Amino acid sequence: MADATYDLCIIGAGSAGLSIAAGAAQMGARTVLIEGERMGGDCLNTGCVPSKSLLAAAHAAHAARHAGAFGVTAGDVAVDFKAVHDHVHSVIAAIAPHDSEERFRGLGCTVIKAHGRFVDPATLEAGGTRIKARRFVVATGSRAMAPPIPGLDQVPCLTNETLFELTALPAHLVVIGAGPIGCEMAQAFRRLGADVTILDKGAMLPRDDPEAVAVVRDAYAAEGIALAEKVDIERIEAIPGGVAVVLSGGRRVEGSHLLVAAGRRPNVEDLGLDAAGVIVTPKGIQVDERLRTSNAKVFAAGDVAGGPQFTHWAGYHAGIILRNALFRLPTKVDMRALPWVTYTEPELAQVGLTEADSRARLGGSIRVLKVPFADNDRARAERRTEGFAKAITDAKGRILGATIVGPHAGELIQTWGLAISSGLKIGAVAGMIAPYPTLGEINKRAAGSFYTPTLFSRRTRWLVRLLGCFG
Repeated sequence: MADATYDLCIIGAGSAGLSIAAGAAQMGARTVLIEGERMGGDCLNTGCVPSKSLLAAAHAAHAARHAGAFGVTAGDVAVDFKAVHDHVHSVIAAIAPHDSEERFRGLGCTVIKAHGRFVDPATLEAGGTRIKARRFVVATGSRAMAPPIPGLDQVPCLTNETLFELTALPAHLVVIGAGPIGCEMAQAFRRLGADVTILDKGAMLPRDDPEAVAVVRDAYAAEGIALAEKVDIERIEAIPGGVAVVLSGGRRVEGSHLLVAAGRRPNVEDLGLDAAGVIVTPKGIQVDERLRTSNAKVFAAGDVAGGPQFTHWAGYHAGIILRNALFRLPTKVDMRALPWVTYTEPELAQVGLTEADSRARLGGSIRVLKVPFADNDRARAERRTEGFAKAITDAKGRILGATIVGPHAGELIQTWGLAISSGLKIGAVAGMIAPYPTLGEINKRAAGSFYTPTLFSRRTRWLVRLLGCFG
């Protein structure tokens, strides 16, 4: 077995691992990247990229069906699902070179296509090589979790890892899980022509603002998506041509296909983490605020480190680790300005604290600044008036968080993310000049409403009249 020594050894070529490897190699560190499966990880191959590509196709079908509202007649809309499949995979193929072995070798990074495993706290083996490194990073991601439902292992079911291989449209897709993945894919398949039923033992999108979730729920009802929340699934049965989900009380939901989107679990098996002295919890590898594990030589990043499971969060982790591992800067993770978006239509975006979280922390001393999209002229022009923008501040105008549900919420939330991360107060957003007519004006209007009680008060009117006396 060959021996090799590096400054940085990264296990996992997903979002976090690739970002760390690219940064380290270009900064001059001797870097090795180990990946036993596909380069690009979940995001490129079975997550963000294919799901958003499928959503784009679904949006096109939906827009064509509703073009009549603008005076445009498109005729009957036909969906060629095999062509949709090809579109999804063409997008993956177009992005794949950016995540490829060839690109990373070109950056000066050694790439080993094999599974890596620690043999002691300072040594890892992969592909016939014993690797020692100044620092290691575990960035092995997560995978779909199968809930403990009787009969689930006896029927064919889809996860995000197999969903995008379908070349024929399901007649009736039953989705277990009303989280972001389940909700996004449910709407996509409904708009592409399938009947869809969503089942969840809890509430729809439970981590989000309930008022915003209600807007999405209403949109789903209008599109004919059946949603059953807070239901208990007793078992799953195979039936001719599909599956049957049996709920408590005997109700049956039958479908042609079953998608399980009921959570994810960290990929921590077969890594030799015990040998490395790395503590693992049910949520993932235990890390501190600097993403260090219980072994001072080993960091963890992305989904495997527990916490929020977002590609952009994994990318943020990469920056934290590069500062700590290469430059020995004691940089800590800061979640205060972490945004997330559920790519339903309307989109739902959040950054910072929700209204409920803010009330729990500050009680009644918060300000809720809310503007509906129905009051935005661009939204009116595009006939997309559902939803609202809502910012939460303290009494002095410090921005605590923002919730947006409506058109392009994921783009619009970035104004609030920048404000929070930069320590800006509400006056900075209220004072910006927003071009007209744009959806972005809604942020300025929400921020400006912080000052409405003062600007249009009796005291202000008295002051204006007084100053008018001086000519």
